[in-house]
Order: sequence, then C-alpha cells, then structure tokens
Amino acid sequence: MIGRCWFGLLSILVLFACGEAPVTPPTYHEEGNPPLLSDWGQLHIRKGGLALGDTVSPYDLNTALFTDYAHKLRTIWIPEGKSAAYHDKDVFDFPVGSVITKTFYYPLPASGIDGEVVRQDKGGDLFVGGHLPLDQVKLIETRILVRRDAGWEAIPYRWNDDQTDAILHRIGDIVPLTLVSADGTREAFNYVMPDANQCASCHVPDSNTRALSPIGPKARHLNRDFAYADGVQNQLVKLTEVGYLSDAPEAVVAPRNAYWFDGEASVEARARSYLDINCSHCHSPTGPADTSGLFLEPETVGPNLGICKLPIAAGAGTGNRAWDIRPGHPGDSILVYRMDNAKPDEMMPEIGRSTIHREGVELVAEWISALEGDCS
Repeated sequence: MIGRCWFGLLSILVLFACGEAPVTPPTYHEEGNPPLLSDWGQLHIRKGGLALGDTVSPYDLNTALFTDYAHKLRTIWIPEGKSAAYHDKDVFDFPVGSVITKTFYYPLPASGIDGEVVRQDKGGDLFVGGHLPLDQVKLIETRILVRRDAGWEAIPYRWNDDQTDAILHRIGDIVPLTLVSADGTREAFNYVMPDANQCASCHVPDSNTRALSPIGPKARHLNRDFAYADGVQNQLVKLTEVGYLSDAPEAVVAPRNAYWFDGEASVEARARSYLDINCSHCHSPTGPADTSGLFLEPETVGPNLGICKLPIAAGAGTGNRAWDIRPGHPGDSILVYRMDNAKPDEMMPEIGRSTIHREGVELVAEWISALEGDCS
C-alpha cells in the first residue's frame, strides 16, 4: 500500500513539474452519474491528445458496428484483483467495478471547415502509442458502460467544443456534420447521439431478462492483434497478461470472426462477420428481434439465416420483396433493401446511423449474389 501511495504522489509531482494538472486515476463510481467524463479517470487530455488512464487497456474488434463512418476508441478497466471470466460464445463475465468506454470521433479534413469530417471506412487509425492527437480529430461523444451491483448501466457523455472534457448528456443530441470523401464529394448528415434510455435498443441482447450488456467483448470479436504502446500483441493474450481476463484458451483455438475488409478471407466469412456485429445482438433466438425468425449469429444456418424465408413483421421494410434473402438476387432480398435505406421506419439497424454504409451493403450483396438456390 505504501508503495502504491508513493507512486501516486510521485506521478502528481511529475505532472506539476511539466506544467500539467494531475488527473483522476481510473475510478469506479458505485452509484450516480458523475458530471464529467474525467471523473472516471479512464481518459484524459494530455500533451494535445486524448490519452488513457493508468492500467486502462485499449481494444478493437475484428469487425466493428457501423456508426456513420465514426471511428471508435474502446477501452476496458477492471479494479485491481478482479478479472473477467472467459466465454467461448457469450460476452465475458465482467466483475462489479468494470468500466468499458467507447469514444466516437472523426478524422479532420485538410479544409479546416467547422463541421466537416473525413469519410474514411478503413485504415488511418490515429490512436498510436496510447495517444489520439486532438489537432487531427473531432471528438463527438464517449459512452460508458459500468458494471454495478445491480448490473450494467449506460452513461453517455458529450465532448465540449474546446475538446477538453466530455459532459454528462443523458438526453441525447444531434450534431450536424458533413462527410468529406477522398474525391472531395460531401455528404451532410445529422449524427444522432442516443439518450441514455435508447442505449437499451442495442445493449439488451436478451428480451427475457431485459438486462443491459456489452456487445463487443466476445472472444470472436477480440481475437486479433492490437498495436499497444509497448508493441503488437493478441488482445486475448494481452488481457490475460494484465490480469483482466481469466481462463482464456490459446488464441489459435479461440473463435475468431473475419475482418470484413480482409481480402484473404472468403466473402461469406466477411459478410457473416459484418452481420454478426451489426445485427445479431437483436436478431438472435433471445434478442429483441426474436419474433422475426431471422437470426444472424455466426452459427445460424437455413431459413433462420433468412435464405428463402418469408418476412413475419417487416411492414414497409420489405420494399415489396418476398424473401429476407433470395440466393443470387440481392436486389430481391429484404436484408439488402433495409441496409440500403435511411428511412427511420424501413432501415436496419433501426438506430445508430443516419447514413447508408455503402461498403457494407456492397459486401452483403456480393455474398448473396454468390449463394445458390431457388426460392420458387
């Protein structure tokens, strides 16, 4: 205990010597909603960039959920002496006190025009060496999931205009932005920050318990390499090494989803990985969309995967198409119609985006085009 206290005092003295105020160490708040993101100590502004708190571990997913081309910095922190229990399929069993953050941001274009952000679908990740440079990005929001005694709770924070801290913002927000493509084309849209209650639209994967849960921290999503500040390492190995994960098998035998842009993976593996992370938290036998009969988890086969399946309750979302998936005919498939749509009563997912993910639509359409079969 004396050693840890001395280390903390030394860190404070160093920060003062460098002209920077001390930061809050990673902290678990067992109740309430702290007014500032910095109160949690998970992330802080240092040397012109967004940095992680001490012992906070960054992570990424093999294939990530689409949110209007936003980039995301994800982190995990678990109090000392505790760890998450490994599961092959389900979300890891995190102990009370665990804090997971997800920060949404965009790279800035050369134009320097306020409200313009770069439309970039892959590559170019700016979080390098544990540091996200503020002169190259626009921070939008940070969402916190905290594991308390009664279960997981979601607490949203909106970054201020000065990009110095994020403020508790439980009522949601609309942020007008313009996506700037590499060829100079511009697409104006409204980035919609959900309110605290809307978090349940995605983070309640079991319609029976109605309990909030993380989505990404599953073996198949995390089984990949990550460029940590101290070198590249497999994430399952790293989380085990730092004491955040217990009983994990070797990475080579753990499940692994494909990276949806991996040219060496099959189109089917990439498309199924994309549908898994974007859709299966609702479209599963226990999810909020269980009555649809369309299940998009990796192990699903046959009619429940949507192949030659008639819609049950899609309404206007069918686009006058007869089947969820018609093999060889993406244009006749409801799945593609709903993905290639931004109308609130027709698009899928129903929340979390205001734009159409053109590259995602193309990938799923390519997979359906290669499917064999005849629904007639």
